[in-house]
Amino acid sequence: MTKLMTKVFIIAEAGVNHNGSLELAKKLIDVAAHAGADAVKFQTFKADKLVCRSAKKAEYQLQSSAADESQFDMLKKLELDEAAHHEIIRYCAEKNIQFLSTPFDHDSIDLLASLGMSTFKIPSGEITNLPYLRKVGKIAKDVILSTGMANLGEVEAALMHLCAAGLRKEKITVLHATTEYPCPINEVNLRAMQTMGAAFNVKVGYSDHTPGIEVAIAAVAMGASVIEKHFTLDRTMEGPDHKASLEPQELNAMVRGIRNVSLALGDGIKQASYSEAKNIPISRKSIVTASQIKIGDVFSANNLTVKRPGNGIDPMRWDEIIGQIAQRNYAPDEQL
Repeated sequence: MTKLMTKVFIIAEAGVNHNGSLELAKKLIDVAAHAGADAVKFQTFKADKLVCRSAKKAEYQLQSSAADESQFDMLKKLELDEAAHHEIIRYCAEKNIQFLSTPFDHDSIDLLASLGMSTFKIPSGEITNLPYLRKVGKIAKDVILSTGMANLGEVEAALMHLCAAGLRKEKITVLHATTEYPCPINEVNLRAMQTMGAAFNVKVGYSDHTPGIEVAIAAVAMGASVIEKHFTLDRTMEGPDHKASLEPQELNAMVRGIRNVSLALGDGIKQASYSEAKNIPISRKSIVTASQIKIGDVFSANNLTVKRPGNGIDPMRWDEIIGQIAQRNYAPDEQL
């Protein structure tokens, strides 16, 4: 028997889709709050702490930003300073949605901690960053760990180091992910989420980079307790992540689908539901007479049958009734 399904925690990933604009960041918060997401997540980093100036862009970044621009220059334009963080946090509180942000360097971890953030999202790229894992493990109350590009051994090592730093394993949720934007459907491998849950006895979820919303909803049906999905105001905007993000109406549909599936999963107890119980006597059957029966006749398969409604003798008692003697006269089509 499964336990009662708890509410799935939905993270609307704004990421860097604000394009460095505080005004756009607020519009993204509006969209996430309107959709009914539990949290809206940004990214906190300093480009000079995150990437070497010689680092090349990923293929998907080349498709959605200037080809002659370095990864460093691209990221530099997408930084959010401390003042912007304060304003975003204030605005999230006003819109009644949780603020989250992924830190990509040690200074950013310290900044988010100083701003009161207790749940830290570790991105897939940092899962093999031992100093980073130790720092987060020491200060976080809860961790959401993305595992894109990782094998099972690398996930195990990351969990070990987080816990060795002081984080309790029950405070960690491991997200399955495929780090490609968009992720090909045939490379999703949702069953890996369940593999990690069974291997490490941890809560699991899914960070979805596929086009559309169906895979995220499927993950919920398979046991995901957290869903993360990128969204944007407009997929045609310039920037590295817009193209692989949901637009507002799609985000609305995803949240609605996840909530419905969560409700549909139920508590796992097989019994008549509240709404269907009233249909039991209408849909089920009772033992009735197939012909006229006189007092003293023997009940048999020739003079009995089974018909609706189901408010008489249960047909599961058929063998018990067959062979008994009628104690009165019966007309045809009469319940015993």
